[in-house]
Amino acid sequence: MLNAFYDTLLHDGIATYRYQFSHAPEQKRLQMEHLERNTRKGVLFAVRNKKDFSQYGVKGYIINSKERLLDDVAGLSHFTPNVYRFGAYTDSKRTIVHGFVETNLQQINAFVVDIDTKAFSVQDILLTCLDESIGAPTAIIASPRGYQVYFVLAEPLYISNKHDFQGLKVAKRIAANLKKSLHSVKADLYCNDFGFFRAPTEKNMVWVQLDQTYSIKQCIDWSMRQNEDAPLYAPQPKPSTNNLMQTDWFHALINSTHIKGAKGQIGRNNTLFTLALICYSEGKSTDEAFDIIDEFNANLHQPLAKNELTAVMRSAYSGRYQGASKQYIQELLALYVPNQHFELPSGGWYKFKKERHERSRSHYTEWETDIIAYLNAQKCTNGPFIWHSQKQLCEALNMPQSSLNEVIKKSHQLVLVRKGKGRGAKTGWTTVTRYVNYVRTHAQKLSAKKSAMRISLWALIAETNFIPSKACTKLIETLYQLAPYKLPKLVGNSG
Repeated sequence: MLNAFYDTLLHDGIATYRYQFSHAPEQKRLQMEHLERNTRKGVLFAVRNKKDFSQYGVKGYIINSKERLLDDVAGLSHFTPNVYRFGAYTDSKRTIVHGFVETNLQQINAFVVDIDTKAFSVQDILLTCLDESIGAPTAIIASPRGYQVYFVLAEPLYISNKHDFQGLKVAKRIAANLKKSLHSVKADLYCNDFGFFRAPTEKNMVWVQLDQTYSIKQCIDWSMRQNEDAPLYAPQPKPSTNNLMQTDWFHALINSTHIKGAKGQIGRNNTLFTLALICYSEGKSTDEAFDIIDEFNANLHQPLAKNELTAVMRSAYSGRYQGASKQYIQELLALYVPNQHFELPSGGWYKFKKERHERSRSHYTEWETDIIAYLNAQKCTNGPFIWHSQKQLCEALNMPQSSLNEVIKKSHQLVLVRKGKGRGAKTGWTTVTRYVNYVRTHAQKLSAKKSAMRISLWALIAETNFIPSKACTKLIETLYQLAPYKLPKLVGNSG
C-alpha cells in the first residue's frame, strides 16, 4: 500500500532508484535510468524529528529517489510531498537544507490541509470533505496532535516563472479555498501551502483511497465556485500585435450611441463585453478598461445599469477568454455602423465558449449539475431516492436521452437503483452526499432502536432499498468509513 501511495503521489517527479548504493538489480536500474534520461527529475526535502525545525534553519537532508524515500520513510518525521527543482546545503557538514521556497517548486502533486486537533474523528473529517469541500480525500494521515488531509492530483501541476508564476498563484488560491472549506473541523488556515508535512507511513495512514484523485481542472472549477466574485486567474492579457483599439472600426463602434439590442439580435451587453475583451487583449488594466466602457455606456441612449456593467467587466477579465470574436465584431458593425466598410485583420481573434442558452448541446457536467439540483429540490417520502423512469427525468429537465446515458456513465456523484424489468421497472435516483447523510442518520436511529453497538451494514443498506453493485464499490467503502459504529468488514454481496 505504501509503495502504491507514493507512486500515486509523486508522479515520477523524482528518480526511481538511487544514483549510488541502489539495492535494485543492475539491469533494472540501468533500464530505468535510460527511460528517465530525458525527463526532468526534482528533489524532496525530509527531516527526522520535528525539533529539526528551528530559527537557525531546517536540519534535514535531500531525497532524490523514490527508493531512498521508501527506505527511510519509517524514520522520517516530515517531508515535502511536492517536488522542487533542486536542493542544497548551507553548511559544510551538509546538515542544514535550503531550497524549499515556492518559486523553486517543480511540480505540485497534492494539496494538503492541516487539522491541528484531535477533537474530530476521521469520520467527521470525511463527512466534512464530502459535504463542504471538493470531495473525499485521497488520504488522511494521523499526527500526534491532529490529522493531515491529502487531496492528490491526477496529474501534477508544473510550475514555471511564466506570467509571474501564474500557475503558482492559481494553486495557492485553490489551497486557500480547500482550507477554508474545512474550517468547521478546525483546518489551519495559515499553514504553509506547499511546505513540510507528516511523512505518510503504514502506521499513520488512517484513510487511503488511491483512485480518489482530482484533475487540476476540477480543482480550478470548484475553487472558482467558492469565489464567484473574484476570478481565480489574475488577468494576464496577451497584448495584440494588431493595435485593435487604434483602428477606424473600433472608434466607429465605441462612438455609436443608439445600441440597445432587440429579440434575436446582439445588443448592449454583447457590445460592452466585446469592447472589454478588446481592452483585455490589448493589455489594459481593469481600471483602464472600466473607464473606457463606462464612458461608452454613459453615452448610450439607453445605458446599462452599473451593477450589470460591473458583471460584464468581471466576466471579460475572468481569464476564461483570450480576446474578442471576429464574428461578433462583424455582426456588431453590420448592425450599428451599417453604412461604412471596414477591413478587419485576419489575426488577433479568438473563439470563446458560447453561453449555455446559445449552444444546441449542453456539456455533460452541466446536465449532471441540473440533475443534482433537481434531485435536491425534491422531497423524499420513503428513503433517500426519487423514483422516476429515465423518460420522466428527461422530460422534467428537457434533456435528451443520449445525454442522460452519458451522464450515467461518467458521473461519480449520482447513485442509481434499478428494480424490476420491462415496463414495470423503477429507477431510484439520488446523490452520493444525500445517500451518505441518510444512511448515517438511519444508522444512528436503527442502532438506538435495537440497542445494539454493532449492526450489519448490509442490513442497513437493505433497509434503504439500495442494492449495491460494482459501480457503487467506492460509495460502499466510503459508507463503511463513515459508519458511526465499528461495523463488520464487508465481504461478498448479500443484496
